[in-house]
Amino acid sequence: MTPSFLFLCLILLTVAGFFFGRGRSVTVGKQAGGVHHLHSRPGYYGMLTALWCGLPALFIFGLWQMLEPEIITNLVVAQLPEQVRSLPENRLNLVVNDIKNLVVGNITSGDPSPEIRAAAEHYRNLITISKAAMAVVCIALGILAIILVRSRISPAMRARNRVETVIKWILIASSTIAIFTTVGIVLSVLFEAIRFFQVVPVTEFLFGLEWSPQMAIRSDQVGSSGAFGAVPVFAGTILISAIALLVAVPIGLMSAIYLSEYANAKIRAVVKPLMEILAGVPTVVYGFFAALTVAPLIRDSGDLFGLDISSESALAAGLVMGVMIIPFVSSLSDDVINAVPQALRDGAYGIGATQSETIRNVVLPAALPGIVGSILLAASRAIGETMIVVMAAGLAANLTANPFQAVTTVTVQIVTLLVGDQEFDSPKTLAAFALGLVLFVITLILNVIALQVVRKYREQYE
Repeated sequence: MTPSFLFLCLILLTVAGFFFGRGRSVTVGKQAGGVHHLHSRPGYYGMLTALWCGLPALFIFGLWQMLEPEIITNLVVAQLPEQVRSLPENRLNLVVNDIKNLVVGNITSGDPSPEIRAAAEHYRNLITISKAAMAVVCIALGILAIILVRSRISPAMRARNRVETVIKWILIASSTIAIFTTVGIVLSVLFEAIRFFQVVPVTEFLFGLEWSPQMAIRSDQVGSSGAFGAVPVFAGTILISAIALLVAVPIGLMSAIYLSEYANAKIRAVVKPLMEILAGVPTVVYGFFAALTVAPLIRDSGDLFGLDISSESALAAGLVMGVMIIPFVSSLSDDVINAVPQALRDGAYGIGATQSETIRNVVLPAALPGIVGSILLAASRAIGETMIVVMAAGLAANLTANPFQAVTTVTVQIVTLLVGDQEFDSPKTLAAFALGLVLFVITLILNVIALQVVRKYREQYE
């Protein structure tokens, strides 16, 4: 039984547990004089049965999947001849990879020996036994849980309380996982960035004006010594993000004002979903649009006016990125404008203000914290964009404020530095983590500011 099929079986067994538990609670309730004699509604008894059926079985399933490869590999290695097990670690890993490739039918590093073929057959048998054992254990555990919980259902059973307790602990576990995941990401980036700053001074990285991370790999090789001044990279990021915000903020804010203050319900019901569709378009589609349509259009328009515009420019990337983040500004601004109490508008109308005067002098100042928060969130989205920049702005790290020239951004350089086989002892590779750390700090500050502004707004009007 394959893991995916077993997982599907466990899900179906969990669903069956729900119906078994609910049906049993209804029967018990009727025997006691009616369903109203039960402590909880029948659905809670079904949910309790489903939780006890699904959670332990799925936990065992996930744990088995994580530990299975390592355990089987150790068992296979232990059966290899002594001369093979005594090989250096790198050569032993090659032997293990050949065994695994032989099992799945991939190409091996050479003609497999009889010992390797025997080990592969042993590996295949262990996998078969492991999959069968996992299926038996998980399904048996689920069925046993259904039988046990179903037999203990009674009118006095506090099913609702138990379900709520389990759900509370699931939520706590999810929050804990999210926190530890974030901490792990930050620490992994931080440690690698510290290694980079041990080779390249922090001042050179933060204030250097030349970015050329290419380095000679060997001492006898002719190549660049590398330049790790990140100012051109961050300048390109700021330039493209500024262009995007110059496009998104006016259009998004004005569309939000129109939808919230001028448009009727029918127009609003059509226009707002259509505008928010932009948020669901994959960024690679925007990248193709920028590279194949916007960038050539800008270049051809520049030729008409005698301007030297690169085929890859910050302007093309910024314009398309601005279109992409319009929904962030529009939707969030529309929500905060609608949240302004109607009493403020009525008061302005009562003293003789027109609709435009009310919007300008009353509504927008009241909604300003939320609008600022939406702009900051949109800015964070623009700073972290990669695909559009790669396809429309290029990879050149130019220190320029000219939007008609090719530039690059932090995220693009991170992807470029980490593509392919890399050694993490090289400053070229470690520079990606330094860029990521600085970008993380910048986006974190922007998001914190946005959240603080939005929180202040909500405390005022909710």
